Amino acid sequence: MKELEKKLHKHLKDRHWHQLRPADLAKSIMIEGAELLELFQWENLSLEEIKQNKEKVEEIKSELADVLIYAMEMSVLLGLDTEKLIRKKLAAVQKKYPAKLMRNTGDKEPGTESEYWRIKKEHRAHKK
Repeated sequence: MKELEKKLHKHLKDRHWHQLRPADLAKSIMIEGAELLELFQWENLSLEEIKQNKEKVEEIKSELADVLIYAMEMSVLLGLDTEKLIRKKLAAVQKKYPAKLMRNTGDKEPGTESEYWRIKKEHRAHKK
């Protein structure tokens, strides 16, 4: 990850983009995220259906790369340790949503389980 961060920093410096404002990067992340989301507009294909559509996968790869690059550029310019912040967040999510409670029993779409929504609602209430 450090090697990729160094490469991104050089990429930014070489173009004199190393002074970009975080707000502009955040906007770019959302714009590219919207372009990624647009690939799914008016469809609700399963994971397997997407994987079988090579053209769709190529479009997804391109838009996802844009989102990831902008996100990593923000991390690099802010001097953050990207790997560390991802690991920390993943650990927090694993604690918040324990695997044994979140395992999909196959009778519902992922993310629709009542336990997930109970935990999410409880967490939001504590934030207020």
